[in-house]
Amino acid sequence: MDEEEREAATTRREYHTLLREIQALMSEVQRQRNDFRSELRSLTSTIIRRHNSTSARPCVCSAPRKTSRLPVMMSEQDAAKEVKKAEKAKEEKPKDEVKEDKKEEREEGRVSRASAGTSTPEPKPEENGDDSGTPKAITLKEQFRNFSKFGDTKSDGKMMTLSQADKWFKQAKVIDGKTITTTDTAITFNKFKTKKITFTEFEKYLDEISKSKKVDAGSIRNKLKDCGAPGTSGTTSVVKSSAVDRLTDTKKFTGSHKLRFDATGRGKGIAGRKDVPDGSGYVSGYKNKNTYDKTH
Repeated sequence: MDEEEREAATTRREYHTLLREIQALMSEVQRQRNDFRSELRSLTSTIIRRHNSTSARPCVCSAPRKTSRLPVMMSEQDAAKEVKKAEKAKEEKPKDEVKEDKKEEREEGRVSRASAGTSTPEPKPEENGDDSGTPKAITLKEQFRNFSKFGDTKSDGKMMTLSQADKWFKQAKVIDGKTITTTDTAITFNKFKTKKITFTEFEKYLDEISKSKKVDAGSIRNKLKDCGAPGTSGTTSVVKSSAVDRLTDTKKFTGSHKLRFDATGRGKGIAGRKDVPDGSGYVSGYKNKNTYDKTH
């Protein structure tokens, strides 16, 4: 009986020892699982950031660079597949885990900005509701749209004529009468064999002018962007001289030219150019028109 009790006690101790080992093994498995999930989330956020950065700017692998210790970037197709997998995994995760992932991504973004300075772009003031008061720089395409609508109420801003382009060039002082003239712009514009050109053709038009006149295309684009909105002020100055005043004084006009203006110098319109017949019944030169008594 004593031997059976001793064997039972030994069996229970062995069972408890085995149970503790199993619990320790399960806790180790759970810890490794949590580590794997955290690494997977970090890898997913890194892939998403790289995908967003490569879609917003040219690939850094195409630019010349020095020897780098960074790992080789995967192709865009592989990155897109990884992003899709990560998005599906995020949709399947509980809300609490999604919140934790977002917090980790924000913390990683702060750390990377603090360490590298340029890996993740800072949020713009407009996105945070801040208004710095600085005017937004207008692009060349927006200027193209503004000047293509100037003087044409039916224009949709997608096509531009030669006269509108010359107006833009004059306001930006690209046409100075010496280096570039309206003759040069007309010759270059007629190479497209159309009355209106699109924005893509307009860029080729600028390159053609800069090439033929040996002017920097970048400086022309900067002048066109910084010239402001289309306007009529200062485009044509009125010549003031004694000769112009003498020739435009209606009081000194004679003959048929004098009959085209009234005593104040204002034009009579069609009445000053044509003899309109008087159908009132009165003879010409009668001064007592409409003075008779209408009761008779």
